[in-house]
Amino acid sequence: MGNCQPTVVPYEDFDVVADIKAIRKACKGLGTDEQAIIDILANRSAAQRLEIKHAYFEKYDDEIANYIETYVYVHDRDLEADIEADTSGDVRRLLTLLLQGNRDESYEVDEALAEQDAVSLFEAGEDCFGTDESTFSFILATRNYLQLQATFKAYEAISGTEILDAIDKETSGTLKDCYTTLVRCAKNPQLYFARKLNAAMKGAGTDEDTLIRIIVCRSEFDLETIKDMYLEKYDVSLKDAISSECGGDFKRLLLAILH
Repeated sequence: MGNCQPTVVPYEDFDVVADIKAIRKACKGLGTDEQAIIDILANRSAAQRLEIKHAYFEKYDDEIANYIETYVYVHDRDLEADIEADTSGDVRRLLTLLLQGNRDESYEVDEALAEQDAVSLFEAGEDCFGTDESTFSFILATRNYLQLQATFKAYEAISGTEILDAIDKETSGTLKDCYTTLVRCAKNPQLYFARKLNAAMKGAGTDEDTLIRIIVCRSEFDLETIKDMYLEKYDVSLKDAISSECGGDFKRLLLAILH
């Protein structure tokens, strides 16, 4: 995982004024030049896209500003509202935590922290009556994947139990499903995301939300590595799979981010 490669990196010659002028030009006149917008936004980092969004709204503040918002990023405000309305208790707290962007995305491993977290998980689960779900939620939702792998190894050494077996024993229902997914993702995230992308395009219809979420959110971390994993597992490139399943501007935008 330490050699994971992104597909999107910060644009070296970034000029927010030039970008918003180019987007404005693409949106005005007869029709909209979607390709021009895609060429800009798919080659800017999330931070740069956010700067473009704010600068555009500040300068123009019109219907075109609302139009380009769909191209800028995946917005969590409405999703958080839905989660608040449709979930409760520990599940709500875990899902809300996952949407605050708090996960460490580095590749650093702190062995002392792994030991500490392993002890905390053990004391919150197998070593007590009942389960302290807040401890599990915080650690699983915020530590980077390599850190979690070290924690799972330390946990097994301390408890003699594999972490998935402990979760199966100590939790139930939706929370158990969430924890299990987080652990499986942490153990091999690129394989996990490759499988999710394949599932999103399998069978009748396409799960566009999953495609957007994974491709956009992983583009600055390990999307290039996910592409390699997809090809290795399914014997077809991710770009070819998306080309056959999607169409129009949506396909062009995803392919531009995939590079």
